[in-house]
Amino acid sequence: MLDLGRTFLQSMERSPHAVALVDGELRLSYAQWALRVGAVQRALAGLGLRRGDHLLAVLQNRWEMATLHWACQFAGIVITPLNWRAKADEIDYCLSDSGARALVFEPVVQEAVQGSSEAQRVLRIGVGAVQGATVDFEDWLAAPTEPTPQANAEDLSLMLYTSGTTGKPKGVPRRQRVERIAALAHVAQNRYAQGERTLGVMPLYHTMGVRSLLALALIDGRFVCMPKFDAGRALLAIQDEKLTHLYLVPTLYHELLSQPDFARIDISSIRKLGFAGAPMHDALLQRLNKAFSPELFVNHYGSSEIYTFAINQSAVAKPGSAGRAGINARLRVVKLDSVSPGSLAAPGEEGQILAELAGDEAFEGYHNRPDADAKSLREGWYFTGDTGYFDADGDLYVTGRVDDMIISGGENISPVDIESVLSLHPAVDEVAVAGLQDERWGQRVVAFVKTREPVAADALDAHCRLSDLVNFKRPREYVFVREIPKSPVGKVLRRKLVAGEFEAVLPAALTNPIPIPTRREP
Repeated sequence: MLDLGRTFLQSMERSPHAVALVDGELRLSYAQWALRVGAVQRALAGLGLRRGDHLLAVLQNRWEMATLHWACQFAGIVITPLNWRAKADEIDYCLSDSGARALVFEPVVQEAVQGSSEAQRVLRIGVGAVQGATVDFEDWLAAPTEPTPQANAEDLSLMLYTSGTTGKPKGVPRRQRVERIAALAHVAQNRYAQGERTLGVMPLYHTMGVRSLLALALIDGRFVCMPKFDAGRALLAIQDEKLTHLYLVPTLYHELLSQPDFARIDISSIRKLGFAGAPMHDALLQRLNKAFSPELFVNHYGSSEIYTFAINQSAVAKPGSAGRAGINARLRVVKLDSVSPGSLAAPGEEGQILAELAGDEAFEGYHNRPDADAKSLREGWYFTGDTGYFDADGDLYVTGRVDDMIISGGENISPVDIESVLSLHPAVDEVAVAGLQDERWGQRVVAFVKTREPVAADALDAHCRLSDLVNFKRPREYVFVREIPKSPVGKVLRRKLVAGEFEAVLPAALTNPIPIPTRREP
């Protein structure tokens, strides 16, 4: 199998003059970009970095980060990207855990790097006008040179850190062959054609961002960098660069549609939409389908550990469904309390989703975390920690996280179905559902709502009563908030809602409390 360095050379040889990378005013063809990649590869070798060494990168989605990623693939260096919002203690932990020999950073993270004791013990490569760097990235570009493949498909490509909600993040090492296969599957499952153009805004410390970077190189495509998401600038990039597809988390799509200039921007070049990272509620699906009229609208379900679990290429036709196992995956749903992959849940029964580790996109275990391996890797299957079920047609529905499951009056309640129903109310802009402690019921279902216009809690409850939502799942309390707390990649942070870390903007309690049933009502 080809390694990733040779994969990049394929595009350079096929389409040397095609625009490969855009970052503001900078525009590089594949041939021009290759010379910068080669210069960075040579500079890394000059610093003494060798195959198998880790390089920690704390950068936004700028051309330097994309170039560094490819240089590491040629050299066989394990690029280990970290959220550019990282604090000093996070940098300390990831440097120590990965054993990285060097750190690449930019001004936005300068203060955190200066506060990191571990950072002072390694080579510090500065991008832009930073203080505290031992090497300047810009100096490497003085002598452009062709990159040279020195790695093979079995070498590690990168190590992503999962953004765990509890405890320290876990390193997820992935080999070059696994990354290449995942990119090929992404091209196939999203029906990308040669020369596609995408918005490179999903961070390159996240599996979605990395997949876009690699997939575009496979098809001689154009990667338009956006260091930090700005809905107005993103719309202009769609218009000016004539982008052909978008692959974003639902939050970013929501922000695009909310941009005041949306109706005045030419978005007609967009032919395909894809989303991942979080569920997309029915109302947003409908709004996007109406706004873009895409020929393909894909719900992609996966993780850092195994890039693709399932694909639904008809997201609007079957909203909420993650579809069926991807090209390189096998899936099953086991009973919620099961520790064995053999205890299968029945169709329609909610359980934990598992993916087979023999799949071509799978990782082989966490970095230096036998405890995490023991919890998640059993008998050849990866226990995802996600809950869901197969419907009668064999399509998968993801209902939430095992840790997010609400147990109220003895019933297991997942938030996603409730959120989808509430999202369809015209006054609801965004909604998240969580379980708050309750002396009588154990937990009570609470909906946290960001509104477009004023609405009473009673009206939202009436909306739920008129839906097909079973009675015991109805929220017993509505909290109106200024914003729904989310992670940097758009995942709802329910733990913050449970902990009270939000700004309420209107009285929340229902006028007339509603009794919570302990069993399903007809």
